[in-house]
Amino acid sequence: MAGVDEAGRGPLAGPVVAAAVILDDTRRIRGLADSKVLSPLQRERLYDQIREKSLCCAVGEASVDEIDTLNIFHATMLAMKRAVEGLRLRPAKVLVDGNRLPKIDVLCEAIVGGDAKVKSISAASIIAKVTRDRMLRQLHEQFPQYGFAAHKGYGTPEHLLALRTHGPCMHHRRFFAPVACSVMLVEGRGLVVAAAQ
Repeated sequence: MAGVDEAGRGPLAGPVVAAAVILDDTRRIRGLADSKVLSPLQRERLYDQIREKSLCCAVGEASVDEIDTLNIFHATMLAMKRAVEGLRLRPAKVLVDGNRLPKIDVLCEAIVGGDAKVKSISAASIIAKVTRDRMLRQLHEQFPQYGFAAHKGYGTPEHLLALRTHGPCMHHRRFFAPVACSVMLVEGRGLVVAAAQ
């Protein structure tokens, strides 16, 4: 069985990332839990163990353009589908965190709160979260004015202030309300934001 979870539905910037993991029952990984209750250091340590000890795992993502075109729900389902289809082994069943299922040609079950109940989903949540956090740290190097390394694209007061000051960059989700408002604000002041070009 493969566990599937996502990271990055709520942020204002960056892709949504999903992971699928098939654990090896003969190689236990201690400390698996919902990625949200783990520290960054714990997640990084578990990420390496999951990569090393699982039978296989895969990551799928949906880009900012896909999020803006499809909406965040459908983009998330697409990222999950890509993650499952990227597995080296075909699972007999897929266990998905939440109450909705991606359209894939494999038996699926949705489990609300699955990232805290099912080890393979916990593992998927960790892989997805660490992968996405690393992506946002890379974006920070290109666009340090937004503080992506600290808030990972979420709508913190610091991020909202940066949006009002600089306008959005190409990695912001244009149809998310705070980003759309910042575009109007910046355009209303007659500013040209080079980062958004």
